[in-house]
Amino acid sequence: MAEIKVADEWKDYEMILTGDGQKLERWGEYLLKRPEPQAIWPVKSWPKCDAEYHRSDKGGGTWEFLKSIPAKWTVNYRQLKFNVEPMGFKHTGLFPEQAVNWDFMIDKIKKEKREINVLNLFAYTGGATVACAYANAKVCHVDAAKGMVNKAKENLYLSNLKDKNVRFIVDDVIKFVKREIRRESRYDAIIMDPPSYGRGPNGELWKLEDELFDLITLCMQLLSDQPLFFMVNSYTNTLSPMLVENILNMTLNNQFKGKVSSYEVGLPVKNQSVIMPCGTTGRWEND
Repeated sequence: MAEIKVADEWKDYEMILTGDGQKLERWGEYLLKRPEPQAIWPVKSWPKCDAEYHRSDKGGGTWEFLKSIPAKWTVNYRQLKFNVEPMGFKHTGLFPEQAVNWDFMIDKIKKEKREINVLNLFAYTGGATVACAYANAKVCHVDAAKGMVNKAKENLYLSNLKDKNVRFIVDDVIKFVKREIRRESRYDAIIMDPPSYGRGPNGELWKLEDELFDLITLCMQLLSDQPLFFMVNSYTNTLSPMLVENILNMTLNNQFKGKVSSYEVGLPVKNQSVIMPCGTTGRWEND
C-alpha cells in the first residue's frame, strides 16, 4: 500500500514554513520563498527572506532579490554536493525530497557484486546520476535540455566524481530509447522523471497520464536479464501512488517477478507539525 517517505536527513536544506500557497526554505545559508500550491492553509506572518519568486498572471514569473545573494551556491547531502540556483519557473535546480530515492539507489547498487549499468531518463540536473555514480554504477544521463545536462555535469564534478563512468546525452528521450533498443543496449536499472506535460518531436501534446503505460513498456525493452530496479518519479497530481503501482504491476512485475511499491515523497516543515507532500514515486525492484 502507498505510504510517504520523508527526506529528513538534510543538514543544508530546511523547509521552514508553509501556507497561503507559499513555502519558505533554507538552502545553505540563504532563505528563499517560492510558490507551493499544496500549502492551502493560512499563515499569520512570514519571516524575512533573501529572495522571493512572484508568479505572473501571464505565466511564469520573476525572482525578487531582497538581499545580495550569489547567482548560485553549493549544498551538501551526505557525501554529495549540488549547485543551487534561483532559476525560471520558481526552480532551484534541485528537488530535495528526492534524497530518499538517492539513498535507496546507493544502498541497492552498493549491495551488488557486479557493475550496475543505469539509465537516467528526463534526468534534469542529475541528482540521481550523482547518487548512482557515487555508488560506482555506470550511468547514462539523458535530457533534452542542454543547459540542464551542463548543470548535471557541474554537480558530478562538485561531488568529486568526474572520474566515474558517466555518459551525458542531450536528446529527446523517446528517440534515444528507440535507438538504444535497435542497438540492443541493456541496463540493469532505469530511472525516469518524466514531465507532466510536454511536446513530442513533431509538436504533438504529451500528457504523462496518457503516456506513462506505453513509456514504461517501451523502456522495459532495455532491461538486462538481471534487472536491479526500475523507478518512476511523478509530480502529476492525477497520478496517485496506487495508480503508478498498478501500472508497474501490469508491466514490470508481469515480466520480471520482484517487488513493486509506491509512495509519496515529502519534506518535514520545521515550524509546523506537517509533512509537505512533494510528488509520487513508484518502483519495481528485484527480490
